[in-house]
Amino acid sequence: MSAPTAVPGLAPTVVRLKLSLLRNGLRQSGGRRAAYVASAVCALLFAALQLIGLIALRGHAHAESLVVLLVAVLGLGWAVMPLFFPSGDETLDPTRLVMLPLRPRPLVWALLAASLVGIGPLFTVVMLIGSVIAVAHGGAAFAVGVVGGVLALLVCVALARAVAAANIRLLSSRKGRDLAVLSGLVIAVGAQVVNFGAQRLGSSGLGQLDPVADVLRWLPPASAIGAVDSVSEGSYGVAVVQLLISAGALVLLVRMWSRSLTRLMISPDGSTLQAAEPAARDRRGAAGLTRLLPGGRTGTVMERSLRYVWRDPKTKAAWVTSLAIGLIVPVFNALQGTGSIYFACFAAGMLGIQMYNQFGQDSSAFWMVALTTSSPRDAYVELRARALALLVITLPYATLVTVLTTALLGDWGKLPEALGLSLALLGAMLTTGAWTSARFPYSIPQEGYKNVAPGQTGLAWISIFGGMVSAALLCAPVIALTIWLHVSEGGEAWTWLLLPGGAAYGAGITLLGLRLAAPRTAARLPEILAAVSKG
Repeated sequence: MSAPTAVPGLAPTVVRLKLSLLRNGLRQSGGRRAAYVASAVCALLFAALQLIGLIALRGHAHAESLVVLLVAVLGLGWAVMPLFFPSGDETLDPTRLVMLPLRPRPLVWALLAASLVGIGPLFTVVMLIGSVIAVAHGGAAFAVGVVGGVLALLVCVALARAVAAANIRLLSSRKGRDLAVLSGLVIAVGAQVVNFGAQRLGSSGLGQLDPVADVLRWLPPASAIGAVDSVSEGSYGVAVVQLLISAGALVLLVRMWSRSLTRLMISPDGSTLQAAEPAARDRRGAAGLTRLLPGGRTGTVMERSLRYVWRDPKTKAAWVTSLAIGLIVPVFNALQGTGSIYFACFAAGMLGIQMYNQFGQDSSAFWMVALTTSSPRDAYVELRARALALLVITLPYATLVTVLTTALLGDWGKLPEALGLSLALLGAMLTTGAWTSARFPYSIPQEGYKNVAPGQTGLAWISIFGGMVSAALLCAPVIALTIWLHVSEGGEAWTWLLLPGGAAYGAGITLLGLRLAAPRTAARLPEILAAVSKG
């Protein structure tokens, strides 16, 4: 009888599987490898700068308050970012493993190990190292810092996976789309609250963080880093309690995650059930919408794009988040007395982002678009119709936000130039969005909680941020003209020309950008189809 063959553990197998998926995704093209490397370098460079800043805080009177708050925000980011935004953590989707004979508990630990591989965990490790260095004084504190840092990292990852597993049916469910949109709105508002809090902190000093930190140091994962500061101050009993709080949170999150995986593996998926609304109502709505749109392919594409905004959960969540941020930033700043009329451009900028990755929202259905696109002319009509659908929402919204911001500031004389800059920025983002949609397409998985397919995260970041930088450069002539009119003698009397000038410039570069992107779109249809169908 032959000796029994050793069976490898589940965790190493899942980690190798994740690395293989990531490696195979990057092998598909040199552009993806370059995009992934560029995004990794940017993330690590930012982490290195944060590390230097945290080390510089060592010895500061309120360093522990800032560090505790930082780790708490880091944990909150781990909980919400994988659900609504592209993230560097490409942990395997557990729904792909439901047909395998795997028990939930071993699978949890295997997926937890796989979650520690990626740019996101490495960024978190660097931040935790800097936090420990900032507050640790003495050998005992550094020893506790090692334990606390590991606990904080595991709590962050387990929190992200537990929340994601509990909501994995939500984002793919028609019934849950409104809740997903509400969550996106909460995230947008919360991000702006943090932004305004940071502004006040910069003017009032770190001492204002002490009351908040006194509470957060007892909440995981911040309690693990709070234990390091407690040891530095000689409070060993308090440090033990804080470490136990983080350890208990880790155990609780793993159990919650295990229960979610169990339900995921044995419960039927009702996300494909048809909606309850009558078919006649859909037909009436379709007929009413169609009457307001132009005929031919242009109207058909516009109707399809607008229906994505209303009916697709992830598209709807992205739109609502952009609408919220575009309104919150200028209005909140104006209400605090620190705003500027130019902050109204956030409305056009945030909604202009929706032009990026136009074909990704089609997913595998893009093959129908590809079949009906046989020439650059067809591609131009397709891109133009998608841009028009976006303008149906963006133009009145950007105008409304600009007028509201002007009213709150009482600076009506600058309304024409602010609105002109907004229109120019919108045109620039439509231009770069059309080009990046053809050059850097990526898939938006229809199921699960990820917004980018594994191996395409860097591609998504380079598409969005590269396009935004290019849009800023395209707006340079209008910005330069605005500055020149304000600094030149008697130039302010002519700033009203920025409204028609900005509108004409935005429309011109939009048409030019669509015409330049159309031949590339037509030539790259097979590559685009392969990229957007990956998820």
